[in-house]
Amino acid sequence: MPILGVLFGEDKTHIVEKPVYTGHLVDLKQFFSDYSGYYMNQLSQTEGPVYVLAMSCLVFIVAFLFRNIFSFLSETCLVDLRSGVTRDLRVDIHNKIIELPVAYFTETRKGDMINRMSSDVNEVESNILNSFVELVRSPIMIIVFVIFLFTVSYQLTIFAILVFPIMGTIISLIGKSLKRAAENAQVELSNIITYVDETLSSLKIIKIFNAEEQVKGRFDDSINRYRKYLQKVMKKRAMASPTSEFLGAITIGLIVFFGGKLSLEGNGLSGSEFIFYIATFYTLLDPIKRFSKALSDVQKGEVSAKRIFDVLDAEVSIQDTAEAKSIETFEDKIEFKNVTFAYGEYDVIKDFNLTINKGETVALVGQSGSGKSTLANLITRFWDVKSGQILIDGIDIKHIKLHDYRTLFGLVTQDSILFNDTLYNNIALGDKNPNQEKVEHAAEIANAAEFIVKMPEQYQESVGEGGNKLSGGQKQRVSIARAVYKNPPIMVLDEATSALDTKSEKLVQVALTNMMENRTSLVIAHRLSTIQSSDKIIVMDSGRIVEEGNHQSLIEKNGVYANLVNMQNFS
Repeated sequence: MPILGVLFGEDKTHIVEKPVYTGHLVDLKQFFSDYSGYYMNQLSQTEGPVYVLAMSCLVFIVAFLFRNIFSFLSETCLVDLRSGVTRDLRVDIHNKIIELPVAYFTETRKGDMINRMSSDVNEVESNILNSFVELVRSPIMIIVFVIFLFTVSYQLTIFAILVFPIMGTIISLIGKSLKRAAENAQVELSNIITYVDETLSSLKIIKIFNAEEQVKGRFDDSINRYRKYLQKVMKKRAMASPTSEFLGAITIGLIVFFGGKLSLEGNGLSGSEFIFYIATFYTLLDPIKRFSKALSDVQKGEVSAKRIFDVLDAEVSIQDTAEAKSIETFEDKIEFKNVTFAYGEYDVIKDFNLTINKGETVALVGQSGSGKSTLANLITRFWDVKSGQILIDGIDIKHIKLHDYRTLFGLVTQDSILFNDTLYNNIALGDKNPNQEKVEHAAEIANAAEFIVKMPEQYQESVGEGGNKLSGGQKQRVSIARAVYKNPPIMVLDEATSALDTKSEKLVQVALTNMMENRTSLVIAHRLSTIQSSDKIIVMDSGRIVEEGNHQSLIEKNGVYANLVNMQNFS
């Protein structure tokens, strides 16, 4: 204002006596105004108006230089915040995935989980964290500018503020609509990632059944829906800034009219004050616009944040209780007492009772859906029983520390689960300090050493994605070697040979026999030839035991087991 006063030759430039502050707060604005007018008048008389103009322009340039320097520094400081938060979120999600019970993932799609860890975290980073600066800085700038405007003209400022609620309401409506569209887009993106994952896993089936067009059509429909949702998000996001700017332009137009009318009537501001007021108010619009955009971005990012915290806040139903005890060895027996388990409302296991003594090999047989694999999941505590108890050495497994309890178990499943790593690391999985001699010994027992030593890198050979460099029998023998390396007292075999050809089955069966020596074993089998030497065979139907005994005694009963054997052409 003082500079404009010098240029326009207004009365304040003729202040020749240095103003004195009265000490009253109400006179502070007038004192600063008079003092700046006095200073500019002195400077103008000694150096000339052109010098005052040049110096003011230089101050303006320097001010913007510092503004941009500190803007750069603030963004640099926030790099650590943004990268650190995204890292922490991904680490927390990954840790939560490991903590959650197996049952949680029976209803959760893998593609959706991957999308939450990748795209949703990116959305939080780009929308919420990037908006963090404006959510802090813009309100401060708005408050400072409004205070300046009040000091210049409280009448004009009150008039201008009346339009802000209208602006805020319109921006809020756009933000809510943006949030709904963003939620739909993220859900559809999860579908896309799921479809890609299924396609990669099922290429052979897709090709042999000529299902390419069907799979392409499903993917195209999903990605077109995603595109429509994304277009809505982008359009509504783009609408926020122009809307706020247009409302600001309306406000400025009204202020110019109202302020100009007051000036023409002799009740308003001087020319320099009026120009300063309009320039300051127009500058105020920029932080308002940035703040409204930040709010819209936060609402968009809020959708992804909610999806992330849905996972992070999911209840871990299987975990250590306060009274959980440690256990180091298995000494006597495992007991199922009146165990009932249900998927939803349907009971899969009903009042099940079984005792497995130490050193026994117990086989579970029966038709698909009879509850065999469910029992394997219950004894390893991937799921918890609905009612009843599972006891080990007389202790309810719910009262044993989960880490200690699972140390007692080894597991070989029908699907050989191998990591994209070396044979050595796959066999020594879970051991922080693996031993080469121990790895080789486990491979020998599992009948896997004979093919490993023929490989170029031997134990350092990579098995590929999902072990796809190995045959089915080789993958299964590596899985058995992994179980042998752990050397647990209890072994659970869940249809370990059902997916193998005859030759591979014989090799794997030898490996299994070697592994089960001097161990307590629970064997689930469809091929009854693999369990004839079991100490006890449990025949199941609809979650209950219908027959129990060894192979010979069950054959002599000529019941359900004998019929199963006859169907598989065994004598």
